[in-house]
Amino acid sequence: MADHNVGRQGIIKSKVIPTLLNLMDDPIDICRSNTYKTFKILSEQPAGSAALLDTDLVSQLVHKLDTELEGIQELILETLHFCLQADSLQALNAGAVGILKKKLKHPSEEIRRMAAGAIMEICVPLAGKETVCNEEVVPILVQVLEDSNMEVRANAAGALMYVSVTTQGKCASLKSGAVPKLLALVSDEYSLVRLNCLKALTTLAEAPEGRKLLLDDVTLIQDCLNDQSEAVRRAATIAIKVIQWKP
Repeated sequence: MADHNVGRQGIIKSKVIPTLLNLMDDPIDICRSNTYKTFKILSEQPAGSAALLDTDLVSQLVHKLDTELEGIQELILETLHFCLQADSLQALNAGAVGILKKKLKHPSEEIRRMAAGAIMEICVPLAGKETVCNEEVVPILVQVLEDSNMEVRANAAGALMYVSVTTQGKCASLKSGAVPKLLALVSDEYSLVRLNCLKALTTLAEAPEGRKLLLDDVTLIQDCLNDQSEAVRRAATIAIKVIQWKP
């Protein structure tokens, strides 16, 4: 039913979601799996994600990440992805950053990818940036830049891009050795990795220490001016201007 608009509306209007919440602890795996699939499908639409947020589902999803089966963890992370786009405060208040931090080193590429993506979304508001810094997630994000999965690398670079907007985030990223790791990826085969790395480097270049580190390697970024992606070329142009800026 949730796969179709009429079904989704019916589920929301009939207030089925609170009843489904009771099935999150069902002893039968397939029952829990189908429950989480329903949440995931509902969350893909704004009205659905709003309805899930109204039931305080996000905090429960966050806590289930530590106990559920791997396949269900993926469903939870997909649901969180859409809910975080609508509101990240519930996840922050539920301690999502500390749990997602552990998932960045999970054996599953899918879980690492979605965990890094969730942290990136959490880093959009100021409260998220501060929490990620305070819980020392930045050093792990820098390590994850070397992940074998390109989407994990892209999401980690994106999270660093957002968190480095603040002075606290810049200091944490520079201290963790983000600059050389990001520079190594400006020639990555995946365009989104290149783009997010260039944007992260641009924010780090706004700090004198970051600019000093990047001046010697600005030629690596200049090579991106001929990139096949227009977005990457534009990001490279901005990065070079910021790096070469003189007071």
